Amino acid sequence: MTDGTHDPASHAATGSIDALADALAAVGYHAPRQLVTSAFLALSLQRPLLLEGEPGVGKTELAKALARVLGRPLIRLQCYDGMEQREALYEWNHTAQLLHMRAAQDFASPEQIEREVYQERYLIRRPLLQALQTPSPGAVLLIDEVDRADEPFEAFLLEYLGEYQVSIPELGTIGALAAPVTLLTSNRTRDLNDAVKRRCLYQWMDYPERERELAIVRSRVPDAGEALSAQVSAFVARLRSQPFANAFQRAPGIAESVEWAKALVALDTLQLDPEVVQNTAGILFKQREDVAALLPLIDQLLLPEPA
Repeated sequence: MTDGTHDPASHAATGSIDALADALAAVGYHAPRQLVTSAFLALSLQRPLLLEGEPGVGKTELAKALARVLGRPLIRLQCYDGMEQREALYEWNHTAQLLHMRAAQDFASPEQIEREVYQERYLIRRPLLQALQTPSPGAVLLIDEVDRADEPFEAFLLEYLGEYQVSIPELGTIGALAAPVTLLTSNRTRDLNDAVKRRCLYQWMDYPERERELAIVRSRVPDAGEALSAQVSAFVARLRSQPFANAFQRAPGIAESVEWAKALVALDTLQLDPEVVQNTAGILFKQREDVAALLPLIDQLLLPEPA
């Protein structure tokens, strides 16, 4: 059963869309209005929020920021191909169960032993069950890169997404002590099942506009200073724009912008130039082909933009 109590501090931070935007910005997450609105509705309606977009646009970071704003623990379920239900929900501690059976076999009936070994004390809780059993005000559950899992795993998630509960054959149905704030992320390596989408609110996340990315770099790398932060955000924005974007397999995300700014500070860089861009290209791009495509474009990318 869901606990309806609210933490006063988190309630103040989520009392309105503007309050939530300010609270997220205060922890370094500068989100556009549409995304903040989706997050606000997910909190207000206690609905899971599905975030789709290219890698590096801030999907995972939103879950981390919400956990900080709400003062809740962040529980992360990293999905991958071939993931099994037991890795997401629970496993039995078979070693402890076996020891109990051996100790009890001389004075307990087989039926009694079977009842005793399937108690919660022998349960190893995985992320979904941890999130459901987190006391009030509850947890933030991040189901990260759900598109990497297979379709049977999606079907397994439906009960949790729709009811905030799971079924364990030996124990029955376990509902949430407090409704977890649940975010799912997808890089769209494949389309998700419609049944999953129907149970979630949805938000597509794109690369940030230059001013928002500049605010992110400034907040995350204050040592970069105003001028260098502006150069970083302008350069990365041009990389993502046409016609330059067509030259690369994947444009740099926000995480790469921040890491690049940190690297430039470590190198005591005051002004971007072709040499420093070439020497740090491996921070912006993670594919050899993309680094090679960048090199002949550096001079053009560093040219002042037309007024």
